This record gives sequence, C-alpha cells and structure tokens, in this order.
Amino acid sequence: MIAKLLIANRGEIACRIARTCRRLGIRSVAVFSEADRDALHPRLADEAVAIGPAPAGESYLRIDRLIEAARRTGADAVHPGYGFLAESAAFAAAVREAGLAFVGPSAEAMERLGAKDSAKALAEAAAVPTVPGYRGSDQNDERLRAEALRIGFPLLIKAVAGGGGKGMRRVDRPEDFLEALAACRREAASAFADDRVLLERLIERPRHLEVQVMADRAGRVVHLFERDCTLQRRHQKIVEEAPAAVLEPAQRRALGEAAVRLVAEAGYEGAGTVEFLLAPDGSFFFIEANTRLQVEHPVTEAITGQDLVEWQIRIAEGRPLPLAQEAILARGHAIEARLYAEDPARGFLPSTGRLERLVLPEGLPGVRVDTGIAEGDLVTPFYDPMIAKIVVHGADRGAALARLERALDATAAAGPATNLAFLRRVIREPAFRAPAIDTLWLDREAGRLAAAEDEPEPVDLSAAALLLAEAERERRLGPAGPWRTSPWLLLEGFRLGRPSRREVRLLARGREHVVRFEGPERSASAPNASLDGVPLGEVRLRRDGDELRLEFDGRVRPLRATLVGDRVLLARDGRTLVVRRAPEAGGGSEEVGIEGLVAAPMPGKVVRLLATPGETVTRGQVLAVLEAMKMEHRLPAPRDGRVVAVHVAIGEQVEEGTVLLDLADADSGG
Repeated sequence: MIAKLLIANRGEIACRIARTCRRLGIRSVAVFSEADRDALHPRLADEAVAIGPAPAGESYLRIDRLIEAARRTGADAVHPGYGFLAESAAFAAAVREAGLAFVGPSAEAMERLGAKDSAKALAEAAAVPTVPGYRGSDQNDERLRAEALRIGFPLLIKAVAGGGGKGMRRVDRPEDFLEALAACRREAASAFADDRVLLERLIERPRHLEVQVMADRAGRVVHLFERDCTLQRRHQKIVEEAPAAVLEPAQRRALGEAAVRLVAEAGYEGAGTVEFLLAPDGSFFFIEANTRLQVEHPVTEAITGQDLVEWQIRIAEGRPLPLAQEAILARGHAIEARLYAEDPARGFLPSTGRLERLVLPEGLPGVRVDTGIAEGDLVTPFYDPMIAKIVVHGADRGAALARLERALDATAAAGPATNLAFLRRVIREPAFRAPAIDTLWLDREAGRLAAAEDEPEPVDLSAAALLLAEAERERRLGPAGPWRTSPWLLLEGFRLGRPSRREVRLLARGREHVVRFEGPERSASAPNASLDGVPLGEVRLRRDGDELRLEFDGRVRPLRATLVGDRVLLARDGRTLVVRRAPEAGGGSEEVGIEGLVAAPMPGKVVRLLATPGETVTRGQVLAVLEAMKMEHRLPAPRDGRVVAVHVAIGEQVEEGTVLLDLADADSGG
C-alpha cells in the first residue's frame, strides 16, 4: 500500500493528483522550483520540497533531485503526472532502482510503446492499421530526404519522443524538407533531449481520436472509451470531447478493441492513451501512444464516473483493475476547454505576467475546473502557459455545449493575454457544433477568429470611466477626516448655475474614447452621460468590492472590475477588457520608427538569426527564431526594408520587448 506519494510535476496536474491522494488518505509531497515557491501546488500538498532554479532542466527534469526529495520525505512512491519526465524510461527505471513504486508503466513497456517507431511495429504485430511512413534507425539527412520523396508530399516530420505538438512539422514541398527537418530536430532536442524523427504520410482532413486504456500487472487490459481531440491548433489540443460524436457503434467497438490489442501486445501496465486518425471515409490509423495520463483525461472521468488517478495508484500497488470491460459504462457527453495565457491577436504567442484577476466557473452545475494557479500568481516564461481546464458534462452533446458556453461566460482572467474570448467564439462556430471539422480546421480559421476581437461597448466604457473618476476623487480627498466633506474639495467640474461636468479620457483596444458625466460627483450616480459626444442617458453604478451592477439604458448589467493603477480590468459575459486612462495631450508615448524594429514578443532564447546587417528583406520573411516554452517561434519582418543592425547573438536569452534587429527603408543610405 502506498502511504506517501511524491508528485514529480507542477501546476494543475500536481494539484489534481494531490486532491485524489487526500481523498484516499495518502500523504502527498510536492516539489517546486524557485519560480514556483509561492505556486498553488506546494500549498495543496501535505509537504513540499525545493528542487532547484526556475529552468526545468535544472529542477523538474533533474532525476537525481527528485529521487533525493522522495528519500528525504520518506515517500514510498512517485507519480510523474504528464509532461516533464512522465514518459521517461530512465526516470521510471531510476525510481524503481531507488526502491520506490512508480505510478506508471515499466521502463521497458514505456520504451516499447512510447517511442513512435517501436509503437508502429507493435501496432503492425497486433493488426492495428498504421499510417504509411518511415521510422528507420538511419537518421542521415539524405536518407530521410529520400524516404520523404518515396512517401510523397504533403507529409509530417515527427519527433520520435514527441508529444503535445512539439517536434512536429508539416512539409508540403520537397525543397522545404531539410529546413523543416532541422527545425524539428532542434525543437525535439530541446523538449525531449532526443532529436530522432520519423516520417508519415499526411492524411488529409482527418479527425483526431484517442482511446483511454488501463492495464494491470496480470495482463488485463480495458478501455474507457474514446475522446475526440480534433479541435487543435498546430497539433496542440484546445478543446476535447468524450465520447466522439462522429462514431457509429461498430466503429467505436473496433477502435476500442484495436487499442486494447496494442496495449496487450506491449505488456503494458497503468494508464495510457492510444491515438488514431479517422479518415473521411471512416477508416482509422494508429499514429502514436502516450504512456501516461493525458491532459484531457477529465472528460473520460466525467462520462465514466471513474477517478483515473485512483486507478493508476491502485495498479501501482499491484491490485487488479477495478472494473471489467463490460462494467465500464459511458453516460452523457463531456467537453474540456483549455484556458491558456496566450495572445490570439499575436499569433497565439505565450503571455506572461501577474494574473491580476481570475474568476473560474467553479460551483456551476455540471462544471469541473482543474487549475494550478490562483489570482495574484505569476505566469512565468519557464513552463506551459495553461491557466485552467474547464470541463463540463451534460446528458448529450447539446446540453454539454450549453453548459460550456455558460461556464466560459462566467470566467474572467486579466493580466497576461488569454484565449478566453477566442474559445467563446470557437465553440459557437457552426462547423464545430455540426460537428464538421478536421485537425487543420482551426489552423485555417484561427486568423479570422483571433481577429474578431470583442470591441468595448458603452456599458464597459461607462463603468471604467466611473471607477477611474471615483479613484481620482478618493486620491484628491486624501485620507479620512472631517475635511473630506468640505465643499472646497469637491469643486472639480463646478459650473455656476449648471450641473458639474467631469470628463474621463480612456484607451481601449488601441482607440481613445471620451466619457463625460454631468451631475453630482458620486460613484453611485451619474445622471447624464455621453460617450464620444453621443448621449447615453442616465447611468448608475452600485459597487460591492469588485462586483458591480451598472444601471444603463434601462437595464441592470452585472460585471466584475479590478482597478490596478490607471487600468480597469473588466469582466462581463465571458469577455475580459483592459481599459486605461488616456495620457494627457502632449504626453503620449512616442512610437516613431516602431515598424522598423523586430522585438522579442516574449522572454526566450535566440536559436537562429536569418538576416545580417545590410541585407534587404521582404515583409513576412523570417528574420529570427526564438525558443520559448519548449517551442520555436518564427519572427517575420514587419515590412520590406534593409537590416541596419542585429543586436543579439544566437544562444542569448532575451526578455520580452528586447529589440533583436533594426530595419530601415530599402533605399535609405548608411
């Protein structure tokens, strides 16, 4: 029996494992880096141990420090979560060599099933259909290029040890193959310490399905139905569902049976996921297996009523599977949406900073929230930028979608940019609701959906203006005292024989707005208001902390607001808006020549520089490649021009906003 479990991970999965441990009466031990000292997961565990600096390679990926933390705390088992070392055979072996139970498969089974090349061989032996491709040991560039020409284009280059969309490139033309191969290898080496790749024919317009499997030490294997993970961007899943709405009963049986055959062939133990592509004609192909718990496992838990982490722990204790296949039932439909700190308007670049406002829809009927971060915490550049998983369950897909809409509308996040508004737009798209999408649908539509920003409405701007005016009034009045009621302190906006007038200038979504109030200077009332010269009528604001009720246009609108300096963070109906006080005339920020600068959009490491001083470049041409959060980000030229200067070197770590290169007009001198 496991008495104390060390969780070799961080964030929401560490919090999620700790909760199951508490329910089972197992003591939990968290580990944390210097960047995570004040994070949520060390606070939720029974004990916590520091394991090193912020970079994962010096903390969460240090096998020796994790084993030592287990020894120091008297843990008798280790759970790897997902990511980091969850699929590392070396870690699994080291844990067991230290005399600890590893909550996962054996190192041997992990190697057989986790590597894409050997997994394909196992699939063929188990009569599971596979995608045509190359998975040989010869990794020479010319051999790989020759195999690519044999397979045909378009094709995928995939890291053998890859996952989560990292180490994967689509190649449409032979002349692009070697560049894509080099980029894929760099990313794979960074994320997985293994730059081997395989090649696969690209199945056009498929759906992405995966089957949850569980196996015990006695060789018994069951599946817990499938998940539909088709909604993804650049191979990174965003919304997942269970079960797959597009499958007929016969297809569902065949898919589940194929997954069970493969896992049995591998001699596997614990939780795993077998992933497939479903072609438009209904045929399916095995693509890879993940030898761990998946990020999207909560949708399976929602439809089966089972706790998969509990299953993992019991299997690691040597117990048999809790249920036989025929006793595992699926009820209703579940959907998970991933809330990320990323900026859809800037190509989904990860966003960092303090979460100054975070409201999650916990407590709503049929809604579950898994998170590893709380309001006031920092989103750092060192780890995955996921804020929370919002999971809903309903009697059918329609009911689940309705609950997801309600849950997203009740969510608010401000500080770093997030994909919240983007998620709301995506799940309302007719193609998604049909469902009639494929794995590249979001890549095709992301630009349109990301550009459709929610513009501020008069109700938002009125609320922000009232709050800023109230803050200015409080600042002017100073600390509490009898003088605060003096009429001489309340003369702002005074006009002889007329109501007082106050004007607040705002910046929202890059545009300036003017809100004018006429009437008594009280936060709860602004009898007459106008926006950019257009009368709005009577506006009244009632405030209870950061919960507001704005009476506007004859309607009362609830919203949440947080005042941070000269900014108001507003949340209403799932929309989050940052409104600032506009600078005084003549005191604005200078942006001369901004189109001539190529700056780092986030903290990261410069891994490639593709232009030199004096070189003429065209708009959209890639000038540099930045590595951040284990992925490569290509930085294009903002316009045609000539490179004047390069300010950084390959391998240099840069902060967000660091100017990397300067551009001038192509025909300018110097």
